[in-house]
Amino acid sequence: MTNQAKDNEATRPGTAEEQDLKASEAHAGGEAVSEEDVLVRLARENEELKERALRLAAEMENLRKRTARDVAEARSYSIAGFARDMLTVSDNLRRALEAVPAEARAAAESGLASLMEGVEMTERSMLSTLERHGVKQLDPKGERFDPHFHQAMFEVPDPTTPENTVVQVVQQGFVIGERVLRPAMVGVAKGGPKAGAVQNGENASAEPGPPNPQAERDA
Repeated sequence: MTNQAKDNEATRPGTAEEQDLKASEAHAGGEAVSEEDVLVRLARENEELKERALRLAAEMENLRKRTARDVAEARSYSIAGFARDMLTVSDNLRRALEAVPAEARAAAESGLASLMEGVEMTERSMLSTLERHGVKQLDPKGERFDPHFHQAMFEVPDPTTPENTVVQVVQQGFVIGERVLRPAMVGVAKGGPKAGAVQNGENASAEPGPPNPQAERDA
Protein backbone atom coordinates (compact mmCIF):
# COMPACT_ATOMS: atom_id res chain seq x y z
CA MET A 1 0.00 0.00 0.00
CA THR A 2 1.31 3.40 -0.93
CA ASN A 3 1.81 6.24 1.49
CA GLN A 4 -0.97 8.24 -0.20
CA ALA A 5 -3.49 5.42 0.34
CA LYS A 6 -2.54 5.18 3.99
CA ASP A 7 -3.03 8.91 4.42
CA ASN A 8 -6.52 8.78 2.79
CA GLU A 9 -7.62 5.91 5.04
CA ALA A 10 -6.33 7.72 8.12
CA THR A 11 -8.27 10.89 7.25
CA ARG A 12 -11.54 9.02 6.28
CA PRO A 13 -14.29 9.48 8.87
CA GLY A 14 -15.33 6.47 10.99
CA THR A 15 -18.41 4.27 10.41
CA ALA A 16 -21.99 5.26 11.37
CA GLU A 17 -21.84 3.16 14.55
CA GLU A 18 -18.69 4.86 15.64
CA GLN A 19 -20.20 8.29 14.99
CA ASP A 20 -23.33 7.46 16.98
CA LEU A 21 -21.20 6.16 19.83
CA LYS A 22 -19.16 9.33 19.84
CA ALA A 23 -22.32 11.48 19.75
CA SER A 24 -23.78 9.54 22.69
CA GLU A 25 -20.62 9.96 24.67
CA ALA A 26 -20.55 13.64 23.89
CA HIS A 27 -24.19 14.03 24.91
CA ALA A 28 -23.65 12.03 28.06
CA GLY A 29 -20.71 14.14 28.94
CA GLY A 30 -22.43 17.45 28.17
CA GLU A 31 -26.14 17.04 29.20
CA ALA A 32 -26.57 14.12 31.55
CA VAL A 33 -30.23 12.99 32.15
CA SER A 34 -30.80 12.17 35.80
CA GLU A 35 -32.92 9.30 37.05
CA GLU A 36 -35.32 11.76 38.69
CA ASP A 37 -36.05 13.43 35.34
CA VAL A 38 -36.84 10.05 33.82
CA LEU A 39 -39.20 9.19 36.67
CA VAL A 40 -40.99 12.55 36.37
CA ARG A 41 -41.45 12.07 32.64
CA LEU A 42 -42.79 8.54 33.12
CA ALA A 43 -45.18 9.70 35.85
CA ARG A 44 -46.48 12.46 33.55
CA GLU A 45 -47.03 9.98 30.72
CA ASN A 46 -48.74 7.60 33.13
CA GLU A 47 -51.18 10.32 34.25
CA GLU A 48 -51.96 11.22 30.65
CA LEU A 49 -52.66 7.59 29.80
CA LYS A 50 -54.82 7.23 32.90
CA GLU A 51 -56.90 10.31 32.00
CA ARG A 52 -57.29 9.07 28.46
CA ALA A 53 -58.46 5.67 29.72
CA LEU A 54 -60.96 7.30 32.10
CA ARG A 55 -62.39 9.48 29.33
CA LEU A 56 -62.71 6.48 27.07
CA ALA A 57 -64.45 4.49 29.82
CA ALA A 58 -66.88 7.36 30.45
CA GLU A 59 -67.68 7.65 26.75
CA MET A 60 -68.30 3.91 26.52
CA GLU A 61 -70.59 4.02 29.57
CA ASN A 62 -72.59 6.91 28.08
CA LEU A 63 -72.84 5.03 24.80
CA ARG A 64 -74.05 1.92 26.63
CA LYS A 65 -76.73 3.87 28.51
CA ARG A 66 -77.85 5.71 25.39
CA THR A 67 -78.07 2.46 23.44
CA ALA A 68 -80.04 0.77 26.23
CA ARG A 69 -82.43 3.74 26.38
CA ASP A 70 -82.94 3.72 22.61
CA VAL A 71 -83.61 -0.01 22.65
CA ALA A 72 -86.12 0.35 25.51
CA GLU A 73 -87.92 3.22 23.74
CA ALA A 74 -88.00 1.31 20.48
CA ARG A 75 -89.46 -1.70 22.29
CA SER A 76 -92.06 0.43 24.10
CA TYR A 77 -93.16 2.70 21.29
CA SER A 78 -92.71 0.48 18.24
CA ILE A 79 -96.40 -0.49 18.30
CA ALA A 80 -97.65 3.09 18.64
CA GLY A 81 -98.95 3.25 15.07
CA PHE A 82 -100.58 -0.18 15.28
CA ALA A 83 -102.14 0.65 18.67
CA ARG A 84 -103.55 3.91 17.33
CA ASP A 85 -105.24 2.02 14.49
CA MET A 86 -106.66 -0.52 16.92
CA LEU A 87 -108.18 2.29 18.98
CA THR A 88 -110.22 3.22 15.93
CA VAL A 89 -111.60 -0.32 15.85
CA SER A 90 -112.38 -0.12 19.57
CA ASP A 91 -114.19 3.18 19.03
CA ASN A 92 -116.34 1.60 16.32
CA LEU A 93 -117.25 -1.25 18.64
CA ARG A 94 -118.26 1.22 21.34
CA ARG A 95 -120.33 3.24 18.86
CA ALA A 96 -122.11 0.07 17.77
CA LEU A 97 -123.05 -0.67 21.38
CA GLU A 98 -124.18 2.87 22.08
CA ALA A 99 -126.31 2.91 18.93
CA VAL A 100 -128.69 0.37 20.48
CA PRO A 101 -131.31 2.17 22.57
CA ALA A 102 -131.69 1.20 26.21
CA GLU A 103 -135.27 0.07 25.63
CA ALA A 104 -134.23 -2.20 22.77
CA ARG A 105 -131.42 -3.60 24.87
CA ALA A 106 -133.76 -4.32 27.77
CA ALA A 107 -136.28 -6.05 25.50
CA ALA A 108 -133.71 -7.71 23.29
CA GLU A 109 -134.17 -11.30 22.27
CA SER A 110 -131.57 -13.92 22.97
CA GLY A 111 -129.91 -13.48 19.57
CA LEU A 112 -129.45 -9.70 19.89
CA ALA A 113 -128.41 -10.02 23.52
CA SER A 114 -125.75 -12.58 22.61
CA LEU A 115 -124.51 -10.35 19.78
CA MET A 116 -124.17 -7.33 22.07
CA GLU A 117 -122.45 -9.41 24.71
CA GLY A 118 -120.00 -10.68 22.12
CA VAL A 119 -119.22 -7.13 20.97
CA GLU A 120 -118.61 -6.04 24.56
CA MET A 121 -116.32 -9.00 25.18
CA THR A 122 -114.39 -8.19 22.00
CA GLU A 123 -113.94 -4.58 23.11
CA ARG A 124 -112.75 -5.59 26.58
CA SER A 125 -110.36 -8.16 25.15
CA MET A 126 -108.88 -5.62 22.74
CA LEU A 127 -108.34 -3.03 25.48
CA SER A 128 -106.84 -5.69 27.76
CA THR A 129 -104.43 -6.77 25.04
CA LEU A 130 -103.35 -3.19 24.39
CA GLU A 131 -102.81 -2.65 28.12
CA ARG A 132 -100.50 -5.68 28.28
CA HIS A 133 -98.37 -3.96 25.65
CA GLY A 134 -98.16 -0.68 27.57
CA VAL A 135 -101.24 1.13 26.24
CA LYS A 136 -103.34 2.48 29.11
CA GLN A 137 -106.68 4.24 29.09
CA LEU A 138 -107.15 7.69 30.61
CA ASP A 139 -110.08 8.32 32.95
CA PRO A 140 -109.93 12.09 33.52
CA LYS A 141 -113.47 12.72 34.76
CA GLY A 142 -113.33 14.79 37.93
CA GLU A 143 -109.67 15.68 37.39
CA ARG A 144 -108.23 19.08 36.63
CA PHE A 145 -107.89 19.79 32.91
CA ASP A 146 -104.38 19.05 31.65
CA PRO A 147 -103.61 20.21 28.09
CA HIS A 148 -100.87 17.61 27.83
CA PHE A 149 -103.37 14.75 28.18
CA HIS A 150 -106.77 16.31 27.47
CA GLN A 151 -108.38 18.17 24.58
CA ALA A 152 -111.20 20.53 25.58
CA MET A 153 -114.19 20.27 23.23
CA PHE A 154 -116.69 22.49 25.06
CA GLU A 155 -117.35 24.24 28.36
CA VAL A 156 -120.13 23.40 30.82
CA PRO A 157 -121.40 26.28 32.98
CA ASP A 158 -121.43 24.99 36.55
CA PRO A 159 -120.93 27.40 39.48
CA THR A 160 -120.67 24.51 41.96
CA THR A 161 -117.69 22.79 40.31
CA PRO A 162 -114.16 24.23 40.34
CA GLU A 163 -113.32 25.83 37.03
CA ASN A 164 -111.33 23.77 34.49
CA THR A 165 -112.49 20.50 36.03
CA VAL A 166 -113.26 17.70 33.58
CA VAL A 167 -116.99 17.02 33.93
CA GLN A 168 -117.63 15.00 30.78
CA VAL A 169 -115.56 12.65 28.61
CA VAL A 170 -116.57 12.56 24.95
CA GLN A 171 -113.81 10.19 23.83
CA GLN A 172 -111.42 8.23 26.00
CA GLY A 173 -107.74 9.07 25.80
CA PHE A 174 -104.81 6.65 25.82
CA VAL A 175 -101.12 6.79 26.67
CA ILE A 176 -98.31 4.44 25.74
CA GLY A 177 -95.54 4.51 28.28
CA GLU A 178 -95.07 8.19 29.09
CA ARG A 179 -96.29 9.44 25.72
CA VAL A 180 -99.80 10.46 24.77
CA LEU A 181 -101.17 8.12 22.15
CA ARG A 182 -104.46 10.00 21.91
CA PRO A 183 -105.66 12.86 24.14
CA ALA A 184 -109.00 12.51 25.86
CA MET A 185 -111.71 14.72 24.38
CA VAL A 186 -113.48 16.32 27.33
CA GLY A 187 -115.86 18.99 28.47
CA VAL A 188 -114.67 21.27 31.27
CA ALA A 189 -116.55 23.22 33.93
CA LYS A 190 -116.79 27.00 33.70
CA GLY A 191 -117.98 29.63 36.12
CA GLY A 192 -117.09 27.86 39.35
CA PRO A 193 -114.47 28.89 41.88
CA LYS A 194 -110.79 28.45 41.21
CA ALA A 195 -109.32 25.20 42.45
CA GLY A 196 -106.86 27.06 44.68
CA ALA A 197 -109.63 29.25 46.09
CA VAL A 198 -111.74 26.20 46.91
CA GLN A 199 -108.85 24.55 48.73
CA ASN A 200 -108.06 27.73 50.64
CA GLY A 201 -111.71 28.11 51.54
CA GLU A 202 -111.86 24.59 52.90
CA ASN A 203 -108.73 25.18 54.97
CA ALA A 204 -110.09 28.45 56.28
CA SER A 205 -113.39 26.87 57.30
CA ALA A 206 -111.56 24.12 59.15
CA GLU A 207 -109.49 26.55 61.21
CA PRO A 208 -111.05 28.35 64.24
CA GLY A 209 -111.69 32.05 63.70
CA PRO A 210 -110.65 34.92 65.92
CA PRO A 211 -112.61 35.45 69.18
CA ASN A 212 -115.77 37.58 68.98
CA PRO A 213 -116.19 39.86 72.03
CA GLN A 214 -119.86 40.59 71.17
CA ALA A 215 -120.69 36.88 71.13
CA GLU A 216 -118.97 36.40 74.50
CA ARG A 217 -120.98 39.25 76.06
CA ASP A 218 -124.24 37.86 74.70
CA ALA A 219 -123.37 34.45 76.16
